[in-house]
Amino acid sequence: MSTEKDIVIYDDSKEQPKEKVDPEAAQAEAYNPETGEINWDCPCLGPMVQPPCGEKFKEAFSCFVYSTEEPKGADCVAQFREMQKCFQEHPDIYGAELDDDDDDEEEKEAPKEESKH
Repeated sequence: MSTEKDIVIYDDSKEQPKEKVDPEAAQAEAYNPETGEINWDCPCLGPMVQPPCGEKFKEAFSCFVYSTEEPKGADCVAQFREMQKCFQEHPDIYGAELDDDDDDEEEKEAPKEESKH
């Protein structure tokens, strides 16, 4: 199963959408397994490391990166809930992340139509 996502390019010079951060993809770019360190300055993490929720993001992301549970990150639920709570308190900054989560929930809840051919 592929975890790749399509990249959408907007041609709107007035406003660019905020990039959504996928923990697994960001981990591959921001984490150096040779040194065991996370590069918090990696552009792949986008604005997620900045205030007001940067510290909550760092806690959740660090937990995910260093997680040994299966599935990966299963031991990080509390940290991700705190991060999500912070995002919800600041929709003006993290609205793109909240919108993405809403789309995921709608996909899970939507009944699938059966084909009758």
